[in-house]
Amino acid sequence: MKIIAIANQKGGVGKTTTATNLAACLAQRGSRVLLLDMDPQGNASSSLGYRAAEGQSLYRVLIGYDTLAGKVLPTRFPTLSLIPASMELAGCEVELVRSENHLTRLRDVLQPLKALNQFDFLIIDCPPSLGVLMTSAIAAADGLLIPIQCEYFGLEGLARIVDIHDQIAASGVNPHVSLEGILMTMYDGRTSHSRSVVAEVRRVFENLVYQTVIPRSIAVAESQSYEKALIEYDTNGRATQAYRALAEEFLNRQLPQGDTQAA
Repeated sequence: MKIIAIANQKGGVGKTTTATNLAACLAQRGSRVLLLDMDPQGNASSSLGYRAAEGQSLYRVLIGYDTLAGKVLPTRFPTLSLIPASMELAGCEVELVRSENHLTRLRDVLQPLKALNQFDFLIIDCPPSLGVLMTSAIAAADGLLIPIQCEYFGLEGLARIVDIHDQIAASGVNPHVSLEGILMTMYDGRTSHSRSVVAEVRRVFENLVYQTVIPRSIAVAESQSYEKALIEYDTNGRATQAYRALAEEFLNRQLPQGDTQAA
């Protein structure tokens, strides 16, 4: 099981949209996926039709008062499961920071799932902050996927999250965490601004940037209001097609160099 943290401390960059729809598109392609909602706002959970009750999130597990048993829930997609979030997770920011192992606690909690090999991918939707929940997710992950909005302010946030990744890797807490990729979101190809931001990010980060870009689309907000993934709500829409392409590109990146993923 490969653990992918989807993170950016800047809000409104398409982080939860990416976590939810990448997970759904991977599941549609047959991958066994677990989506872990680590954002106390619970938007990834509600995007799949869940409103977590008290005790269903990882909060009590992370502070040592509960186990993972019963936390993994099925979804409408046969090969997609969910660990939902609720506002009680916000308490982890206070509780965990007091413990010596706060950065490695999530990794320890997820280890039994990794050993079972029940899933191909565990995708973590991180909160938009630099707190314990996000840093512990990166410390638990095999790879970090960073979505950024196609605006120049997004470049500042990108530099910061890359710096956090590098610090966690260099500290020895998780020396093997890779930069899985950078995803450009909310792209408007009609504007020179969007095109220049994409060009600049690709100039600096080269092959780390996904070729797939996620376009602006009203269907994204509409699908969330109906608590559906894009592949359910707008089957052939532009954003849906983009996330399908992202899932294919993501899977291709998991193959040994030189191999290609069958369509």
